[in-house]
Amino acid sequence: MMNSLLIRIAALLLALPAGVFAQDYPAKSVRVIVPWAAGGSTDSIGRILAAKLTEYTGQQFIIDNRAGATGTIGHGIVSKSPPDGYTLLVGSNSTFAIAPHLYKTLQYDNEASFAPLSLLAVSPQILSVHPSIPVKNVKELIALAKARPGTLIFSSAGPGSTSHLATELLMNTSGVKMIHVPYKGGGPSAQALLGGETMLSFVDVITALPFAKAGRLRPLAASTAKRSSMMPELPTIAESGLPGFESSTTFAAFAPAGTSRDIVAKLNKELVRALAAADVKEKLFNQGIETVGSTPEEFVAYNKAESAKWGKVIREQGIKIE
Repeated sequence: MMNSLLIRIAALLLALPAGVFAQDYPAKSVRVIVPWAAGGSTDSIGRILAAKLTEYTGQQFIIDNRAGATGTIGHGIVSKSPPDGYTLLVGSNSTFAIAPHLYKTLQYDNEASFAPLSLLAVSPQILSVHPSIPVKNVKELIALAKARPGTLIFSSAGPGSTSHLATELLMNTSGVKMIHVPYKGGGPSAQALLGGETMLSFVDVITALPFAKAGRLRPLAASTAKRSSMMPELPTIAESGLPGFESSTTFAAFAPAGTSRDIVAKLNKELVRALAAADVKEKLFNQGIETVGSTPEEFVAYNKAESAKWGKVIREQGIKIE
């Protein structure tokens, strides 16, 4: 008798629309995986948004930093988490658009393991040279690189980072060859440029701005399709002779695949609302990050194009990470 009653109750619960459960979401704290160490841009975005979501929902959104393997460890954790909305991911395009083309194997299916929530923000990078390099714009840099093939040295935040891939894209589209010296993070890479150890690098705008004003590096162009609002006087690389060039660090939020549409819709609504909040926009702008916000479908289309672009660059440039 009891078993029969339980079966009937279970059947009734299964028959209820998913929205009934989503109405009470979140009913407890939510873990937000950031697949990088504390202190970086992804971590900062995660913490600012987590605080805002906590304010909006009345439940704690708690950051859990799981760094390692270029962000793929954190992605792996989320891919194996229950699809109930209580484990989320804030990632960057170095992992969700670039890593699948760099690594022979991943512990998850990049396309099938996640439910996209929203594109969150974009961080422009500034193509910069050491002041000793006798160029003042992108055309002069390309001319110098062609005159001295394989001798100009560029630094990056590490193999597969957006600063690395941006320079590979620059070489791919302009037909020049330069030498890559990777560092462990954007900070050490920028310091190498400032110290003259390397000749050029793509530097985050928030880092490039004060050093450009101090004359310690020379900014040539912004990596994004539109000019940076922090350095509006600086042309884009596309404006400087390489039409269509676009590269930046972009950030997005995900849930595990299988998360109900109602929970995805609720999270998307609150994320877009948070990204439009004046205090969130100001905090991120002060770190050189511009908020975006999108529907899940818009992000899927964006990421498809982003993945195709970087996959092509990686294949044609012969980039490999073991």
